[in-house]
Amino acid sequence: MSASTGSPSYLRLILAFARNSLVREMQFRGNFLIDVVTRAFWFTAQVTMFDLIYRNVPDVNGWSRYEFFAFMATGMIINTLIEALFMPNCANFSELIRTGNLDFVLLKPIDTQFLVSFEKLDLGALGHLLLNTSLLGYALWQLDRPVSAGQVFLYLGFILVAVTFFYSLMISLASTSIWLGQNQGLYDFWFYITIFARYPRSFYRDAQIPGAPALLFLFSYLLPILLVVTVPAEQITRHVRHPADPTWLVIVAPLAAVAGLFVSRHIFKLSLKSYRSASS
Repeated sequence: MSASTGSPSYLRLILAFARNSLVREMQFRGNFLIDVVTRAFWFTAQVTMFDLIYRNVPDVNGWSRYEFFAFMATGMIINTLIEALFMPNCANFSELIRTGNLDFVLLKPIDTQFLVSFEKLDLGALGHLLLNTSLLGYALWQLDRPVSAGQVFLYLGFILVAVTFFYSLMISLASTSIWLGQNQGLYDFWFYITIFARYPRSFYRDAQIPGAPALLFLFSYLLPILLVVTVPAEQITRHVRHPADPTWLVIVAPLAAVAGLFVSRHIFKLSLKSYRSASS
């Protein structure tokens, strides 16, 4: 507690959560090591696959080899942050409801959504950031394009926007556990959603398959998962934007992130009103 206000210090709580997560991980070192190795294998497989593709073509839909590697690294950074910071907590929310432990969470003198969202940290996933940032640095070095401090600032800002947007989606879906009793589809939802975000937006614009224009519109304006990865990647690589894309397209993701936070907060509060205590 803060001596001056009597309210909890959220920064100190986050540090305490991180310390507790480290203690838990060190109790099961073998599991932690397997997690790190598995993620490294998945990273290597992804890079190898696209490296083989780019050995046969100079570019794919206007994205050169190292531009796409920077895009891929950006998507991996966003996924890693979500999986490390929020996935374990959102997935555990239904378990809190099932066991009745949500009662104890509600009694604590701290914002319930904050506690539900940040209590656990997946350090195995967070360690994957080293590989992701290394790939991004290597791609930018190979592109040999000057990167200004302003670009880096905007890039980090757009990464924050992406994490905020995806968090809003996840906490909204996790909140439905109160009405549904459990939510086993959270990981499936995250997997299917991130499939669409693995490729730049221009891939869907020029795809000669049925439904591609509808997907482009849906995942650009209604649920802009294509923009939250493509925009920061274009920003840091100085990739030439598709001539059909309006200049105001870059503000769609920030607006969606702000709206997502607002809507998800209300969904979470509404779900808590429907919660019935285990002792009731």
